[in-house]
Amino acid sequence: MATPGFTFRSGPIFKEDEYTSGSVQMRLPLYAGGQISAGIDAAHHAFIGATEDQQATAAALKLDVAEAYVAVLRARRALQAAESSVTSLRAHTGDRELIPRSDVLAARVALANAEQVRVRAANSVEIAQARYNRRLGEPLGRSPELDDRVAADASLSAEPIEGLLRRALDSRSEIKGLAARADSLASRSQAESGKLRPQLALTGGYTHFDNQILDRQDFSMVGVGFTWNLFDGGQARNRAAALHNASRAANSRLEDLRSEIELEVRQAWLEVHEAQARVKASSEAVAQAQENLRITRELYGAGLGTNTQVLDADTLQINALNNHNNAVLDESLSLLRLERAVGAL
Repeated sequence: MATPGFTFRSGPIFKEDEYTSGSVQMRLPLYAGGQISAGIDAAHHAFIGATEDQQATAAALKLDVAEAYVAVLRARRALQAAESSVTSLRAHTGDRELIPRSDVLAARVALANAEQVRVRAANSVEIAQARYNRRLGEPLGRSPELDDRVAADASLSAEPIEGLLRRALDSRSEIKGLAARADSLASRSQAESGKLRPQLALTGGYTHFDNQILDRQDFSMVGVGFTWNLFDGGQARNRAAALHNASRAANSRLEDLRSEIELEVRQAWLEVHEAQARVKASSEAVAQAQENLRITRELYGAGLGTNTQVLDADTLQINALNNHNNAVLDESLSLLRLERAVGAL
């Protein structure tokens, strides 16, 4: 067979030994075994849970600041009572009618003890103010200007406990957040289970290939893809089971959380009524203690009473005043805790 007497040479494939290629592909799932819808639900519930957790943290922070606020007021009122005691005992010690030396010594001892109480109360004020400033992010040495009255919703104490319990179970962010996390885990479990099912997808693509050999440079394709992972060593099944168990555990904690919140509401409601009863009783005790101190001093000045009676009457007055101040502040604080318990803070 005769062959041509020349060498065959092909033409250049690429211009100047360079070429440009680019492609884009798109895949549209037609059936993914429920992975996509379950994944969307899981993300949605996770977002709700995070939002509710944020609200619960904000409410807890508000109560924490309120407790620090009340602690400052409590310390300041204790200091005022201690200063009042020092002033009263100092006046009694300087009374010229204190003839017996034993009375003078007893009054001076009582005054020294009152001075120690005042010093401790002043230190407690500084500590309480520093803690309050720390929660607000203010300089610790700042002396804040606070209203003596604590803003609290007193109408909650008049509501029946059953209504408050229902309100708490419906509105507490902790319950909503934990329920959302349980739903998110359940949806993630369904998404993992979907990996065991067949997958069907519509695929398309476009490619540009710069060349001189082929009769065109643009290529496109459309197709339907089918995949089914028949064996993965049990990974998807085990992950789905673990997420399902985690969801069940979250639901179990949810029941315990509801019971805990019910206890919190009931305790706060009872503490409000206890504090209100103490306020009424202590206000009468303050008036009686003041009158008792006045009468005791008059009797002592007339020689009909003893120095011990005067000192005891002064102690009774200070104790009655401290009890009343604590009862008033406890009522305000318990109302705030009730607001927090029912989800209204």
